[in-house]
Amino acid sequence: MPIHLKKVETLAKLYLEGDPAEISDATLAELCDWLWEEFQNTPLNLEFSGYERYDNAAEMFADIKQSHLWVSAENYDTTMGLNPIYGFIFQGLHDNDHYQTQSDFSLEGEIATYNATAKRAPSLAIQKIIYSESVLRPAAYIFLGHAPISKIVFP
Repeated sequence: MPIHLKKVETLAKLYLEGDPAEISDATLAELCDWLWEEFQNTPLNLEFSGYERYDNAAEMFADIKQSHLWVSAENYDTTMGLNPIYGFIFQGLHDNDHYQTQSDFSLEGEIATYNATAKRAPSLAIQKIIYSESVLRPAAYIFLGHAPISKIVFP
């Protein structure tokens, strides 16, 4: 098995076989505060869509160059019991970090995007949530060929 596929499988299994993380109310509040602050500082016009999807990073980058970004409803994670607006904001920030790092939707691109986002995170706990959402979950998606059951894991 090529090294790349082995890495996808290893990370996917961490997600798929991991137990859902216990996240404190204080960490959730910190996450929400941080996401809101990040949202206030983004130059993009984020727009909700139930049907618009980007087939590749180049399509998304073209919109971002025009200060616009479609955020797909299918990407909202409500497993933490947060208001869905925070999933919307997280997805928009994540996609903007794809643009800032010029990274595609491959596992390598997701890792580059995670690294950019994690540098701004206010704590290790938030970095771990971002890692689960930005690296482990996409690895599981690539491995399975479809979206996995959503959860946050701390391997």
